[in-house]
Amino acid sequence: MHFVYLIRSKDDPSQTYIGLTNDIGKRLSSHNSGANKHTAKYRPWELVSYTAFTDRAKAASFEAYLKQGSGHAFAKRHLW
Repeated sequence: MHFVYLIRSKDDPSQTYIGLTNDIGKRLSSHNSGANKHTAKYRPWELVSYTAFTDRAKAASFEAYLKQGSGHAFAKRHLW
């Protein structure tokens, strides 16, 4: 399975991140350990939602959509 996930900083809820992984637990631990330079300064992170896909290409396409204008609006209404 491939997961598009949304996480939010516990200390600064205005900071959010959207990503793609095949292991949510491992990826969240990676964000919280500071291994990702884009999310390290806003630790700790909490998982807000995720969507599972069997096809990696579809997951990547959905992640890209959520990171653009209309996708941001969709996520704000339905996922955050």
